[in-house]
Amino acid sequence: MPDTIRVLIVDDHPMVAEGIQSILESYDDIEVVGIPSNGEEAVAQARALNPDVILMDLNMPKLGGLSATEIILEEAPKTRILILSMHDSPEYISSALSHGAMGYVLKDVPTEEIRQAIDAVMSGETYLCTGAEGSLKPKDNPDREALTGREQTILLELAQGKSNKDVALALDISVRTVETHRKNIKRKLGISSTAGLTRYALEHGVLQGTGHSF
Repeated sequence: MPDTIRVLIVDDHPMVAEGIQSILESYDDIEVVGIPSNGEEAVAQARALNPDVILMDLNMPKLGGLSATEIILEEAPKTRILILSMHDSPEYISSALSHGAMGYVLKDVPTEEIRQAIDAVMSGETYLCTGAEGSLKPKDNPDREALTGREQTILLELAQGKSNKDVALALDISVRTVETHRKNIKRKLGISSTAGLTRYALEHGVLQGTGHSF
């Protein structure tokens, strides 16, 4: 873990963002590097500032938190994104995790729990606050359409961080074919981001080569 954890706080309510900033900056090893007020600003500041952790609100003007999360993780998959929201419904929580967020914290949690959540995601763990624990993972759908053998192969390649072009070269197929397979994989699994695909592959043993079926 780095000596100083660089945090970006994204919220369209300045009082909320500044309140969290003052709390986090009471810790010697946390530096708040920015407090953008919408998803577009979050994407721009994530590119410019390269934070370790982003606390991301969901409902914001211009670009919502889930869309911003997906864009940021496509460009910087190692960024840890914690959703900080007032919504505690399973749909919100499972959607956030499927978009690649590493945690979900409700805005009414005690101050210390935000710190716990930051430490957890910095250690590579998924963190859900007590009020959100009922939806650790998106529910498996027994009627989900199975991936083909080729789609499983492409999922493995994508989960290793390869670009569409890299996958096309490795499998001797066109980039357009890879893009089509990628869309089909995301549709079948109900996952909308590359980070979400990587997490799915890890959870289902794909990257370990354990031969789990989909």
